[in-house]
Amino acid sequence: MSSKNAFFQQFIDEAILSDKLIVQPRMGFSCKESMRNGLIATKNLNIPAIGTITIDSFTRVRDFEKASRAIKMSKPLNGYPIVSYSTEENKKLISKVRSIDFPVQVRHGSPTPEEIFRATIRCGIDAIEGGPISYCLPYSRVPIKESIDSWRTCCKIFAEANNGQNHIESFGGCMMGQLCPPSLLIAITILEAIFFEYYGIKSISLSLTQGYNSQQDLAALRVLKKLSAKHLGEKIKQHIVYYTFMGKFPKTISGAKSIISESAIIAKKGGARRLIVKTIKEAYQIPTLEDNLEALLLTNKITNQNQGSIGQEIMINTLLEEQIYTEAKALIESVLNISKDPSIAIEIAFNKGYLDIPFCLHQSNRKLTLAHIDSSGCISWTRIGNLQISDVIHYNKSNVESNLNSKAFLRMLSFNELKYDSYKKEIYA
Repeated sequence: MSSKNAFFQQFIDEAILSDKLIVQPRMGFSCKESMRNGLIATKNLNIPAIGTITIDSFTRVRDFEKASRAIKMSKPLNGYPIVSYSTEENKKLISKVRSIDFPVQVRHGSPTPEEIFRATIRCGIDAIEGGPISYCLPYSRVPIKESIDSWRTCCKIFAEANNGQNHIESFGGCMMGQLCPPSLLIAITILEAIFFEYYGIKSISLSLTQGYNSQQDLAALRVLKKLSAKHLGEKIKQHIVYYTFMGKFPKTISGAKSIISESAIIAKKGGARRLIVKTIKEAYQIPTLEDNLEALLLTNKITNQNQGSIGQEIMINTLLEEQIYTEAKALIESVLNISKDPSIAIEIAFNKGYLDIPFCLHQSNRKLTLAHIDSSGCISWTRIGNLQISDVIHYNKSNVESNLNSKAFLRMLSFNELKYDSYKKEIYA
């Protein structure tokens, strides 16, 4: 495959020139016809959108036999089993759908995705996502070293397939996002991007997820933009992708629409170039194709048709921005100072606790850190463990840690659900 087929990056470049925010669903169907119909329907919206092929859970954990058996027995899966379908079937899936005006990205969730990468390359798709940290912790039981080794191989084969022009999106700004201070999310997505670039990838996106406080979210996006420019510069093509809230979702129609709309406003004002969209039914079920299309139209209308009023009600908080910047900068530098090779640096950083994810029970995580959500929705540190940020940390131990029981934990997880549904009445059933 030659670099002229790098549709994904070309589409991003054109959207940036026209100052359009690209919207993208999280869509995956096991049936080839349903998956193709989903891609076609998304393309036919005629808005700045990217097609998504989300992979099923059997394929994510390399249980290809069960995925193949499900296909043979016509049993539905929770995504598209790209490895179990033939190359010819996968090529037919995107034939006359994927184009310079409508690129397609594979999204998968696997800590050891070599076969997913190979199937993606064989069918001609030039964009994928994940990362050695973000698809290892907390989603798998694979040791961090094994994930790093696998992703090193994946980067190399993906780079070789298209002279480095294939695109990888780091999922690092989304892991445990609803309970993780933004400085750590920023550090992880930048470290994953540095990892990708080190092993030959020249087209990269960095991620961040919506939290509980719009001013903190906007500040975090602005910091990510600054630090990604500092650490990646002009060596590679890069942009930021923002995610609508990934935790417990509001149950009301109006509450769900409100949080989705706010994520679109933050993404646009914060300089993101792509938004991964959720739907109004996230609290109840796996969204249908129609749910996804409705959400794409809603977010596109907010960001690309009402540009004059975007984000006026969300103020830039320079104090929050400075706090997040100093913490994230210190976290990144503490890892990069270990070794020039990001594989070595990341593994040692987890061993030492220089990277340590709050509430993550993965075996490679030291579990020495803790965070909390205050009454305004800001996420901050309660305990920093071995994180090398003691000189710049902004937190208040107070009595938060001693009061953290199961009820308080659930209340934190439910913050946005309560925030957006508290004054709403129409429940979506």
